[in-house]
Amino acid sequence: MSDPIVLVGAGQASASCAAKLRALGYDGPLVVLGDEPAAPYQRPPLSKKYVSGELALERLFLRPLSWYDEQKIELRLGQRATALHPDRHELVLGDGSTLRYAQMLLATGSRPRRLPPEIGGGLAGVFTVRNLADADAIAPALKAGARLLVIGGGYIGLEAAAVAALKGLDVTVIEMADRILQRVAAAPTSDFFRALHQAHGVKIREATGLAELIGEKGRLTGARLKDGTVLPADLAIVGIGILPNDDLAKEAGLAVDGGILVDGQCRTNAPDVFAAGDCANFMWRGMRTRLESVQNAIDQAEHVASIIMGGATDYDPKPWFWSDQYDVKLQIAGLNRGYDSTVVRPGKRPGTQSVWYFRGAQLLAVDAMNDALAYAFGKKAIEAGRSPDPKALADPNSDLKSVLA
Repeated sequence: MSDPIVLVGAGQASASCAAKLRALGYDGPLVVLGDEPAAPYQRPPLSKKYVSGELALERLFLRPLSWYDEQKIELRLGQRATALHPDRHELVLGDGSTLRYAQMLLATGSRPRRLPPEIGGGLAGVFTVRNLADADAIAPALKAGARLLVIGGGYIGLEAAAVAALKGLDVTVIEMADRILQRVAAAPTSDFFRALHQAHGVKIREATGLAELIGEKGRLTGARLKDGTVLPADLAIVGIGILPNDDLAKEAGLAVDGGILVDGQCRTNAPDVFAAGDCANFMWRGMRTRLESVQNAIDQAEHVASIIMGGATDYDPKPWFWSDQYDVKLQIAGLNRGYDSTVVRPGKRPGTQSVWYFRGAQLLAVDAMNDALAYAFGKKAIEAGRSPDPKALADPNSDLKSVLA
């Protein structure tokens, strides 16, 4: 029997790559290896509908277990890869066994940044939201009246704040930067979501640094801010960014720099080893890029499958993202990296708007808040390389179709 194709990391990327390999006609041995006990599942609902109880566990799974049996895909769950030997085409597992591979995809994903234990990061009641175990640990603590401190005003933190506010918790968000969403969005988008959260009773404290979390008998009781203020807290959710899981690759001698470095075809510098998803750092539009999104995990992993099956094109993503907070759906098309101006376009209905990002005259991205039409037209324009006139775009009475024609 020939050595299998091994997909390391039982998440969205590996599941997508496995399905695409079978769809393209690969009928050889195929192994999906994951360190969690659960079969591949969706991560975006964890901080939203799953943790709130709206989405049942079985609806999280990407495929039923029977599908893997039907497709002759071997799931090895609860198994951690501890070492990779590219020269021998061999993977060492946590139980000491070895697994040979013909080709491999590293889809090891990412992990949340954590607060150091010396400032209270290890206290009971302090959570991150990244995997199923995290969400299962948080859910029982989301009780009406409890005081929640959200550390970090990015999308994960704000989504968790929205869920908690709707469940009746007393929620405070602290953000070290001058404004929430500063790393990922322009000021008008920050302003929109600040007002949205404040309308639901969430307290937003920007330009606010955390000095330490404080506790009694090992359990969180509050937070001391850098200005000396002490906030009481029964629980805290830490949303201060994520780090690529590239340790396995680094220890194996693969090129790593803010993620696993890959070429246009998602190949690492080791023979027959690819990388995709949150852990992969690839060249796009002349810059090293790591996209943290479900869309990228799926598309990049499917691209790897096509390369394994004989394809030769470079990966050229068309980025899009989303976030759900309260009754607002934020849809993002493109990547706003390098923008130097924005245009705010009011939507047709109250509580809707879109923010358009430009570099010079070139349209780079659009944030659409409850404005599916703006998102659809913006995405189409970006992918076609068309840029509207900013003045016409800013006029709420102008027709988007004619502006983007």
